Amino acid sequence: MALWGGRFAADSSSMFRQVNDSLPFDRVMASQDIQGSIIWSRGLKKAGVLTDDEQAQLEAALTELKAQADAGTLDFDASPEEDIHSFVEAALIEKLGDIGRKLHTGRSRNDQVATDFRLWVREHVDSLKGDLVALIRSLLNTASRHQEAIIPGYTHLQRAQPIHFAHWCLAYVEMFKRDLSRLSDMQSRLNQCPLGSGALAGTTYPVDRETIAQELGFASPCLNSLDAVSDRDFVLELLFCASTSMMHMSRLAEDLIFYNSGEAGFLQLGDSVTSGSSLMPQKKNPDALELMRGKCGRVFGHLQALLVTMKGLPLAYNKDMQEDKEGAIDAVNQWHCCLCIAGEVLDSLSLNEDRCREAATQGYANATELADYLVGKGIPFRTGHDIAGQVVLKAIEAGCAIEALPLSDLQQVCDKIDEDVYPVLQLEFGVNQRNILGGTSKETVTKALYQELESLDKLG
Repeated sequence: MALWGGRFAADSSSMFRQVNDSLPFDRVMASQDIQGSIIWSRGLKKAGVLTDDEQAQLEAALTELKAQADAGTLDFDASPEEDIHSFVEAALIEKLGDIGRKLHTGRSRNDQVATDFRLWVREHVDSLKGDLVALIRSLLNTASRHQEAIIPGYTHLQRAQPIHFAHWCLAYVEMFKRDLSRLSDMQSRLNQCPLGSGALAGTTYPVDRETIAQELGFASPCLNSLDAVSDRDFVLELLFCASTSMMHMSRLAEDLIFYNSGEAGFLQLGDSVTSGSSLMPQKKNPDALELMRGKCGRVFGHLQALLVTMKGLPLAYNKDMQEDKEGAIDAVNQWHCCLCIAGEVLDSLSLNEDRCREAATQGYANATELADYLVGKGIPFRTGHDIAGQVVLKAIEAGCAIEALPLSDLQQVCDKIDEDVYPVLQLEFGVNQRNILGGTSKETVTKALYQELESLDKLG
């Protein structure tokens, strides 16, 4: 049952229907479409369009349909309808006859789909926030299990300075907390109701849009009917949030893939999130992490696709905008799956703390400590930096660590270096000297970790 058939003398071609029909993907909004229809029927009754009895019959039938939608028992595959809106209306007409035909009075599919999609996004934003909190919890639990562990910190993928492994975990906590805040921020703009805006110009029926918005859980109605039916900023914001969060997970995945490699050997991933090779029996591949990294580009593509679609559209609604849903639905699904699997990866990993410590002592990562030591001897930092670099060259030539050089070799470079330099060059000294807000000392990291654990329940 097309909702627009009266003007047309011929049926749509099968190829046009294949391109045009959206029920194969907008069926996911069945519950939201029915919810919006229930509230619209109440608005029509209040406006004098429906009698009490007509509205009661409509609401009863819609409530029954919603129960089926929520239970996943609606038979979409056998339906000839082009979209979820015509599917619901056809079901009402089959059950109620002409009363079902009254529901669409004063309403357009344009404001209907905009409302449905906002409801769908709003529901999934709440679910995704829960996923993010769960991932943050996994990061904090991982940090808690390994509070003493020290790993190399990297810049340019070169060993730079040693850090606590928990400090690495907390860096990703900060990223995912920002993802949470972005979702919370977009909710304030998302939470406006388009229903009652009609096709583009509003409706002639005196429906109470404030009450309709309130009953659907929106903070307010949209204030301009043209904008209400043609706005997809809320979808773009969702896709941007998804893209940014997926980028964070891709970086997490890249770090863990490297840490898990034979070359680094810092950790092992659990069997439940890895796979083997069909040819090489010894392989244990970090496929979950590689898929997270790969799916990041897929989500980026959905954001770019909708930006390009929207950039040239005149006001108000255009059918191009039907392209907003498949990408957003897929992005939400991929984001959700990756958030869940990232938590499983973290929960499964085992850290080789001895190997981490060994690597943290390599690469002359304590050269900065030597430069700072020289500052304490009254040498300007830039001069101390140069001296430390010369010491590194001497250590490279000798094939040993800086702290393994005899004092006589150190004093050949700078006579202000004394026996008291050796404690300064020890691993824990350099790490724990960074006892400043945001630093990697044991005291600072422990405090930050427990603050995050205490505030976990307040997130989202």
